[in-house]
Amino acid sequence: MQWEEVFGHDSPYPEQVDGIETAIEVGHRGGFTVVEGACGTGKTMLALTAGIELVRDPESTYERVLVLTSVKQQLRQFEADIETINAGLPDEWRPVSALTLVGKADVCPYARERRGRVDTSNVYERCEGLRERTRNLSGENGPTTAGALASEARRAQTGLADSGASGVSYLETAGDSTPYLPEMPEYDGTEFCPFYAQYLDDLPDEGEPAEAIPFAFEDRGLIDTETLVGLAASHGSCPHSVMGALLPEVEVVIGNYYHAFDPTTAATFTGALVDESTFVVCDEAHMVEPRVRDLVSDGVADVTLRDAVNELNRIVTPLEFDDAGHETDDARLVREEFADADVTLEEVTAVRDAIVALREELSRRVETYLDRERPDWRASLADRPETYDDHELPLRDPTSTEEDELTRWAREAGHLDAWTRAEAVGAVVARVLNELDDEDQTRAVTAAGRTLTAWRALDHGTFFREIELERTWDETASEWRRGYNARLALHNCLPGEAIADRLSEFGGGVLMSATLEPMDVFRQVTGLDALADGGRPVVERTYGLGFPEAHRASFAVDAPKYTYENRGSVGTDSETRAVYVDAVCEVARSPGNVLVGMPSYAEARWMAERLDETVEKAVLVDEASGDDATESLKSEFFAGSGKVLVTSLRGTLTEGVDYRGDRLSAAVVCGVPIVDTSSPRTKAVRAAYDREFGDGFRTALLVPAVRKARQALGRVIRGTDERGVRVLVDERYARDSWDSVRGFFPETEREEFRPVSADMLSFGLDRFWSE
Repeated sequence: MQWEEVFGHDSPYPEQVDGIETAIEVGHRGGFTVVEGACGTGKTMLALTAGIELVRDPESTYERVLVLTSVKQQLRQFEADIETINAGLPDEWRPVSALTLVGKADVCPYARERRGRVDTSNVYERCEGLRERTRNLSGENGPTTAGALASEARRAQTGLADSGASGVSYLETAGDSTPYLPEMPEYDGTEFCPFYAQYLDDLPDEGEPAEAIPFAFEDRGLIDTETLVGLAASHGSCPHSVMGALLPEVEVVIGNYYHAFDPTTAATFTGALVDESTFVVCDEAHMVEPRVRDLVSDGVADVTLRDAVNELNRIVTPLEFDDAGHETDDARLVREEFADADVTLEEVTAVRDAIVALREELSRRVETYLDRERPDWRASLADRPETYDDHELPLRDPTSTEEDELTRWAREAGHLDAWTRAEAVGAVVARVLNELDDEDQTRAVTAAGRTLTAWRALDHGTFFREIELERTWDETASEWRRGYNARLALHNCLPGEAIADRLSEFGGGVLMSATLEPMDVFRQVTGLDALADGGRPVVERTYGLGFPEAHRASFAVDAPKYTYENRGSVGTDSETRAVYVDAVCEVARSPGNVLVGMPSYAEARWMAERLDETVEKAVLVDEASGDDATESLKSEFFAGSGKVLVTSLRGTLTEGVDYRGDRLSAAVVCGVPIVDTSSPRTKAVRAAYDREFGDGFRTALLVPAVRKARQALGRVIRGTDERGVRVLVDERYARDSWDSVRGFFPETEREEFRPVSADMLSFGLDRFWSE
């Protein structure tokens, strides 16, 4: 078999040929290919072709491709390319089988239709409880069998219909009818899930889960969400469980970073994919570091601690009442449940007391901080939340590796042993509470226990601990809690080890993005260098824009650095700000839509106000808002005549959004969008990178900022026939000075961005558009 038979188009680009053959060769050696390819390089088809070739090669050990992406649009692109590949395969070949992973809310028939007291807000809690009760009813010591439960649910439907009951109908979803009623069935007063019961009944006693898949999938190609739900639910089986059974059976699985790097998800659902028989593809790999940092960090809010205390009291109080000579059913149930548990009731009491004391200490620290930083906070709590910023209260010097103050307090107060056991206690208490309430919920004690145990165990150099204060308003709370939410945060500053550890479990793969340079930094911070040192090959490839250079103009404007020292605060009419407004106005005169990227949303609002006074086009401004508002803004931008859209370079509109065709004719980036360096968390990350890599500012702050700028520019030219302008405004892009960032661009891209003075920008733009 040759990869050309798999490739979905008539003729690959030269870059695709090199990339595919490199990835196949490196994959055979158990290594990773790192690809930076400009928009339009065809990275998606490149990675899929290499992976499928390896999976179908009889001499290869690979059994599947796992695609990870952080952008929904890219997920859809992988789906489209799978279908393109299948459409072009020789007639005698079976199609490539593929599956897209989604959450329970997308596939649970009850949640999709909001029936059976299940909706998208409670589907995870209800699902876990219903599954447990279904297993208990049908298990070895249960009163019945899974098949009997499913049959009973079917008979209930048929019986009602036969009796002529009015309004009887089957639960319908994904365009198909299921064999069950819309409401949840019961067995002797205990709710159970008939879909899960049918899945359990389909499972052979000693066979593989794949034998419980109720439909043939080998020749179906891509199984999308609607197809999966329709096929499984119409058979009466649980679509989510069937999806899990399909995972190790199909040739391509498409998911997001959670499915590989989130410890809980990987342990409970996708673990079968994480082994040496899987070829992993990390798309948008410039995001793997910040995404994994979030996934392997943790925290717990003050309100969660409060709820955890209440839950622990639900266990302790009946026992205290019982000890006083008043035996209750709850007390008997609690004692029975704990009789065989791996935690003691004394430990439950100790954890409760430790959390009560922790909340008191947290409150003391917050009040002390507010008294110092906001002396009038008691009088102004009712002011609008936006009048005060959020706050970070570091619990150690961010640049040190010393023990944090809260851990030291807990040691002196004698609570550390309780913290160590808090996770185990929380798991048992959550289970007992679900039995007491006969209702499935996400229990606060679980999250609180997990965080406290991790807080106690994890080191202080890699993990930074702080209190986060979020401005809010809660009329029912007292003191500072009326105006603030507090959260104990445990940040992983160095996610590279977690990334490398997980990648090492795969047989090989491809990591790719349009913005990975400088490669030495990417390899360092993602742990790829550590993998290479351990004997796993790591091979780099960089491909520039393959479209005609005459179709684009690229400028680096030699303007004063857009730093706070130069520009002043928002609203200041400084000379530096005037230069940037003039430069953006020149670009905004370009025909068609123009995207303006600013270092923050506040700067974006300011620039939009200035442009609104000057340019003739409609000016739209992006705010930090939800998905619906963002989608509405995009639709407005794309509709009608040319407009100017101003946004933050750290927002969602400058990467992962398709501005294909005539949707965008120019993009201009103002400044280098470095995150707030005064934040304690940022200082801690920088210090950790200093210790690990020698230059924390470069590796942790500067390089990611330049990648944000490059992502925005990448929105302009997406195809062979597209034309457009890309402009960087800041002397650090234009000069080879001590603080220049030109060296962070690939060589070919660096050469394209011609340095120009601010007063010559209009000449260059006019010449390009006239030609």
